[in-house]
Amino acid sequence: MSDSPKRKGSLIADNRYGRKGTAAKPKASTKPKPKPKRTRKAAKPRRGGILGLLSAMARWILRFIWVVTSRTALVGFAMLALIVGYFYTTLPPLEEFLDGRASGSVTMLDNNDAVFAWRGDQFGGVVTAQNVSPHLKNAVIATEDKRFYQHFGLSPRGIASAVRINLSEGRGPLSGHGGSTITQQTAKLLCLGEPFDPTAGKTEAEYEADCRRGSLKRKAKEAVFAMAMEAKYTKDEILSIYLNRAYMGGGAYGAEAAAERFFGKSAAVLNPSEAAMIAGLLTAPSTLSPTSNLERSRNRAATVLRLMAEQGYLTDEEAALAQASPAELSDAAEARAGGYFADWVMSTGPEFFTRKTTEDVIIRTTLDQRMQKAAVDGLNYIFETKVREGSEAQAAIVVMSADGAVRAMVGGRKTKVSGAFNRATQALRQTGSAFKPFVYAAALDLGYSPNDLVDDSPYCINIPGSGQWCPKNYTNRFIGQTTLTNALAQSLNIPAVKISESVGRETVSTVASQFGIKNDLAAGPAMALGASESTLLEMTGAFAGILNGGSSVTPYGLVDLRLRGDTEPMMGTGGGIGERVIQESAAGQLIYMMEKVVSEGTGQRARFGGRQLAGKTGTTSAAKDAWFIGFSADYVAGVWMGYDDNTPLKGVTGGGLPAEIWSEVMKRVHEGVPERPLPMIQPAPAQVVFGGDVNEVVPLDQYAPVQQAPQQQRPANIIDQVLQDIFGGGGGGGASSGPNPGDR
Repeated sequence: MSDSPKRKGSLIADNRYGRKGTAAKPKASTKPKPKPKRTRKAAKPRRGGILGLLSAMARWILRFIWVVTSRTALVGFAMLALIVGYFYTTLPPLEEFLDGRASGSVTMLDNNDAVFAWRGDQFGGVVTAQNVSPHLKNAVIATEDKRFYQHFGLSPRGIASAVRINLSEGRGPLSGHGGSTITQQTAKLLCLGEPFDPTAGKTEAEYEADCRRGSLKRKAKEAVFAMAMEAKYTKDEILSIYLNRAYMGGGAYGAEAAAERFFGKSAAVLNPSEAAMIAGLLTAPSTLSPTSNLERSRNRAATVLRLMAEQGYLTDEEAALAQASPAELSDAAEARAGGYFADWVMSTGPEFFTRKTTEDVIIRTTLDQRMQKAAVDGLNYIFETKVREGSEAQAAIVVMSADGAVRAMVGGRKTKVSGAFNRATQALRQTGSAFKPFVYAAALDLGYSPNDLVDDSPYCINIPGSGQWCPKNYTNRFIGQTTLTNALAQSLNIPAVKISESVGRETVSTVASQFGIKNDLAAGPAMALGASESTLLEMTGAFAGILNGGSSVTPYGLVDLRLRGDTEPMMGTGGGIGERVIQESAAGQLIYMMEKVVSEGTGQRARFGGRQLAGKTGTTSAAKDAWFIGFSADYVAGVWMGYDDNTPLKGVTGGGLPAEIWSEVMKRVHEGVPERPLPMIQPAPAQVVFGGDVNEVVPLDQYAPVQQAPQQQRPANIIDQVLQDIFGGGGGGGASSGPNPGDR
């Protein structure tokens, strides 16, 4: 067939691809397009049997766990946000957190207004992260929390590392290293916002211990509180709280107090070595305190400097220079001068301004740091050169002015201490022959003369209920007729008892008590030989009364007390010169007699230079206590030596090591002090019989006769005459009824 004009349609191929150069046009259709049919995927064949059941259960469990955990997490996050928000609302303004001490501080000044001791909770003032030394800020961050400025209050990496270390060292996960951030440590310092309440039945120590418990519950609360702080305060504000509240050792709370305590400067000007030492204290402030162990503190500071260099806060050159020049303590911190003295001042002041003060108090004292050093150096010199190594014998020293102002105090051989037993003020010990000056003071005040005679011969007294008591001299020898002056110079026991009995024990007791010996005195005749107990401070104060002309003194160390920031003192001293006890003339004659103790008698080892000195030795029964107390024209000093457990001293008397300690101390005390004569009154010259030999008492140029008329009317040996009248005869043999106090 031929082509027909009626068939003009395109071929199927043409319809599919269209003609060349011509786009194929679709035909318009009036019928709606049918919807495409959905084709079902071929269903996977289900596992049958037990495997299929287990698979379905596993899928269901996983789906359930996901739903539960996701929803629990949402609830947990919501609750955490609420708790954080709650703590956020309870946080006060920054200023309320900067000083959180529950008690105040006491700062003590010496007689030149220089700081020498601190007590209580020291707080030098508010510092901020911006005004402290940059070295201190960097040292704290490098040591305590190197990612401080990156975290949100918690450091998961630090916590994980701490747990790993604790477990590897055989401890519990929360025992030992804590991995706490500075923010967490600050939260702990704040006791999670729970202030100390003294009425809650807990002490402050118990309160702090509770704050620092490491339980899981406490840690969780600490973490939440830390996050709230991060939301409330800036990083520098949190660091400021930390720098003000952290305990730095030595009673110092905060960086400013630590800088002043250890280096005598502000925290704003600390160099890298000093900053590293303070930052190093944060780990263990008590054991690392430089005043406790300087070497240990420096070793810790070296570690801090290394960390600062590793983290880029110091160049290698700066770190090397700081390592080569470790921090040096201030003079006051190095010496820790006046530890015993400061403790004594704290005990004598009003409790509400000293031991339990809630205020910051400044106390001006009588302490002379030069004399304090002299006392320490003198004591150490004798123990290093003349006492056997390993000896446990103790010693105490008091130096004061004639008005009772204490200039130096050593309460034991360990001189750099605080809160230790003070043998100068707390130890009650028998005084031995150091008591005898009060016997002679009573006699001189009644008109006796230093040149009056007394018979040193065997002597016994019948004591009702006890029988005969027969004192003996230290040498077990008798010299017969002798003057009161020589009897005191040689520390003869029998003359002292005779004089005490002659003037009356009550009189002697009254004189001693009025001079400041407060403890009950022995009632029997042995009182004259120092059978009673007293403290070194009391005895030294009593001797000061002799030096000042016969008036009592109350030893004192507190000059005045004021609150920090105030100019007017709230109270003044409670000590000084009191009522007259004996006549000034009697005191002058007694000083003359006591000068002979040093120049000619048992106290010759106390001499130094050409200065006039007076004093008295003392050794108790069985040599359990040894004393030397004496004075120059300027200062009074007392020395006690013995064992705390009353073990007898071997080969030691008051005229031995105590006199030598006294000499070494007073020699240093008087450096640069012009020589002045003692205010003594020499009696009239007399021919005195010593065991049959005639000797002359040579007068001084400043002799001033005292009450000569009554003396001339008495027999040559008035003491024995009086005793004969009282007892019907004072001589006679007989053995001592027991140990005999008294010495040379």
